[in-house]
Amino acid sequence: MTGPTMSLGGALNLGLRTAMESDDRVVVMGEDIGSLGGVFRITDGLQKQFGSDRVVDTPLAESGIVGTAIGLALRGYRPVCEIQFDGFVYPAFDQIVSQLAKMRARSNGTISLPIVIRIPVGGGIGAVEHHSESNEAYFAHTAGLRVVACSEANDAYHLIQQAIQSDDPVIFYEPKRQYWHKSAVDESTSRQMNEAAVRRSGTDCTLVAYGPTVPTALAAAEAAEEDGYSIGVVDLRSLSPLDTDTLAAEVQGSGRLVVVHEASTFMGMGAEIAASVSEKCFRHLRAPVLRVGSYNLPYPAARLEGQFLPDVDRVLEAVDRSLFFQE
Repeated sequence: MTGPTMSLGGALNLGLRTAMESDDRVVVMGEDIGSLGGVFRITDGLQKQFGSDRVVDTPLAESGIVGTAIGLALRGYRPVCEIQFDGFVYPAFDQIVSQLAKMRARSNGTISLPIVIRIPVGGGIGAVEHHSESNEAYFAHTAGLRVVACSEANDAYHLIQQAIQSDDPVIFYEPKRQYWHKSAVDESTSRQMNEAAVRRSGTDCTLVAYGPTVPTALAAAEAAEEDGYSIGVVDLRSLSPLDTDTLAAEVQGSGRLVVVHEASTFMGMGAEIAASVSEKCFRHLRAPVLRVGSYNLPYPAARLEGQFLPDVDRVLEAVDRSLFFQE
């Protein structure tokens, strides 16, 4: 890939800036996003360029942020809301699932709400309670919402613009521990928002991940290669809808699938992926679909998150179980 190298956070900033330059209806709003540039500085410099009418510092009231965005969307704007941390989204949960997700169906298709809700997601930064949660299953379960997760800078740059252009409401997850990871950004090419990406092809087993666990899956695949195994990695990118065609094509080639995510495996995205792949690829599977995630516990204190989050060793253990499965 050719193009400038930048951090994931920098790519998001550039994507937001590009969208705002292209469409005067795009309004960015959230807590401390103006002169401060947000907790993670993703909106740094935007208020200086576009003014306080388009980059709005809001009160500390997530329900009010989303509710105001809904009103703006009804008046023709395309709001982009920032939630400071994943665990802070819950005060806005009713606005999101009862209003934002339902308005198009409620109006028989006559009203659309093109709103993006940006949510830094996951652990790995040593944060305190409510700052390291993985709540994607709540929103992926909600009909009427698109849910996407970027994993690297190029995707961040393109996905945020596609989300803003979408007439559907989009929950946009950003892996906070990867904000500073750098990679090349090609401004001229991109995938569609609902397409998964095959980050690495493999013939022995396929790993599927998204957001913060994509680098973990890639590292596990590289480690397995040293032992002579060919492990593929699929980056979902879109959690709702799911690109089951890409998943099925990869699994039909490898015969094995391990799903990796930071959320608890109980009732998580991995369960839906396992069910969908089992239906489409039953006769191709040589082992059960396995899941690797965090434990079904509240997020622990920072000193314990290394044991709580899925790592390369846990992924490789699941790969071994799949490779050597016997009925």
